[in-house]
Amino acid sequence: MKHYLLVNFGGPRNLEEVAPFLQALLCDRDVIRTRFPNFIHNFLFSRIARKRSVTVAEDYQEIGGCSPIYNDTENLAKALSEKLNAPVLTFHRYLPSTHKESLEKINAIPNLTVIPLFPQFCYATTGSIARFFSTRVSSSLQWVKSYPAHPAFIRATERRIGQFLIEKNLDHKDTVLLFSAHGIPQTFIDLGDIYKTVSERSFTEVLKAFPKTLGKLCYQSKFGRGEWLRPYTNEVCEDALNWNKGRKNVVFIPISFTSDHIETLFEIEKLYLPVIQTKNLNAYRCPSLNLEPYWIEALAEIAQDTNLSSSQMLYIN
Repeated sequence: MKHYLLVNFGGPRNLEEVAPFLQALLCDRDVIRTRFPNFIHNFLFSRIARKRSVTVAEDYQEIGGCSPIYNDTENLAKALSEKLNAPVLTFHRYLPSTHKESLEKINAIPNLTVIPLFPQFCYATTGSIARFFSTRVSSSLQWVKSYPAHPAFIRATERRIGQFLIEKNLDHKDTVLLFSAHGIPQTFIDLGDIYKTVSERSFTEVLKAFPKTLGKLCYQSKFGRGEWLRPYTNEVCEDALNWNKGRKNVVFIPISFTSDHIETLFEIEKLYLPVIQTKNLNAYRCPSLNLEPYWIEALAEIAQDTNLSSSQMLYIN
C-alpha cells in the first residue's frame, strides 16, 4: 500500500511551545544563514529566540494562545487519507517535541511520497525539511515537486478568492487583490533559490481568473537586517493610495500560505489591515485554503500526479 507524508512548518500548540518553536526555527541554517560555526550560531540564536519568545507569545495570545496550523495539518492528513484511501503521516518541522514519534513512524515505512504544504519551492521551507530528513530518515522518499502553477492548486486558490469576494459582496472593478507571500533574504535568490520566480508564477496564474480586479504582489515577515524580497508588504500598505488606482477594496491573498497561522491571523490582521484602513480604504484578509473540501481534492490530485513525483525535491512543475 502506498503511504504519504504531509510536511509543514508546524506551530506552537500552546504558549509553552513558543520558545522551543522559535529556537528550532532560528537555529535552522537554511532559514538563518551565518558564517559562524554551528555551536556559535546555535548559542547566539537560541538566546535571540528566548528573548523574542516573550513578545511572540503575546502575539500568539492575540490569536487564541496557539497556532491552528498543527491541528489543521493533522486534520488535513486524515481527510486526505480518506480521499486517497491510503495512510497519510505528518511531520512538523519546528515542533521538536513531535519529532521522535514522527520519525519512528516515518522510518517504519520503506517507501513514502512526501507532499510539501508549500506550493512554491524555497530552500528555507521544502529544502530545509529535505536536508533535515537526509540524516534522519532511512525510508526511500519520493517527493511531490513544487506546484506553484499546478491547475489543481490554481483552481482551489481561485475558488477560495472567488467565494470570499461573493461573501463580502465586493465589486471586482473596485477591488485590489494584494497577494502577500512570505519574504526571504535577497541573498537566497542571488545564490539560486527559485522562490521569487515561482511565487510570481502563482500570482500570474491566479490573477488570470480575475481580469476586472487589480493585482499586486508583495512580501511580508522580514526578519533582521539586510535586503529581502521587495516590495515589502508593510511599505506597500503605507503607500496604498499611490497604487490602488481609486479602488476602495483591498483584499489580502496569502498566496504562499495554505494554512492560516500567525503570519495571516496576527501579522496581516493586526499589522497590515489597520494601515490600509487609515487610508479610508476597505481592507480584508481572505482566509487560506485550510481544510476546504476543494483544497483536499486538489491536494489529492497533486499527490497522484506522476509528473510531479521525483526522488529529488528541487524540481518544479
